[in-house]
Amino acid sequence: MNLPGCITRGCIVLLMTGSLVFAQAPAKPAPIFPPELVKTGESSFGQQCAFCHGRDTGGGEDGPDLTRSKLVAEDVEGNQIGPVVRNGRNKMPRFTVTDGELAALAAFIHTRKSIAESQKGGRKGVDASDLTTGNIDRGKKYFNGAGKCNTCHSPTGDLAGVATRHDGLKLLERLMYPHGAKAKMTVTLPSGETVTGSRAYLDEFTVALRDASGRYRSWPAARVKVQVDDPAEAHVDLLAKYTDDDIHNLMTYLSTLK
Repeated sequence: MNLPGCITRGCIVLLMTGSLVFAQAPAKPAPIFPPELVKTGESSFGQQCAFCHGRDTGGGEDGPDLTRSKLVAEDVEGNQIGPVVRNGRNKMPRFTVTDGELAALAAFIHTRKSIAESQKGGRKGVDASDLTTGNIDRGKKYFNGAGKCNTCHSPTGDLAGVATRHDGLKLLERLMYPHGAKAKMTVTLPSGETVTGSRAYLDEFTVALRDASGRYRSWPAARVKVQVDDPAEAHVDLLAKYTDDDIHNLMTYLSTLK
């Protein structure tokens, strides 16, 4: 049987739109918890979790933003949050909590997530992708050129896999404010003898280093000559020279070193 084209097209559109309606499941309503339970959870969170995750669960010193956590989004009555709190994960220690305390923590975290999602102005956290909006080739050129990064670092040496070890803000922190880099120190004694090692201490009164054997040696600063080779100084010098483009391009390039 031949049907008019308009009817045929109308049926097809109806079937397609109908399938879309069935395919789009309604959004899961945000859970609502008793105010007193949320208040209890807020107190516990502030004492045990806020230092890393921030008092509002939006991320802190080391912990991620829980309002955007996939684990929290999938959590139902603490079934996902509970194991992490009680067993720990990565650098997060384990905590001993009762079922009631866990329920209160979960209530507070979910409440903060709902509040964050209802607010206008976008998210609070920073994704790794936010920091890689530059140009890879320009970043590589800066690394090997104006930045002189290649005089101390190598993408196939010390920086191999750096974007895997440090992601997003952590990588930016290492780039801008490196810490833990050992400074090499050479001390010339009154006799003319030189002693070389890693800097252990240095001020206007005392000079100290650890030599190759690990021995701690110190001298009065007024009696010796000191030469320090501190790799972190180059990073400090660049702080006054970086442009926004330099940082974005360099971060984008470094993010490829996985």
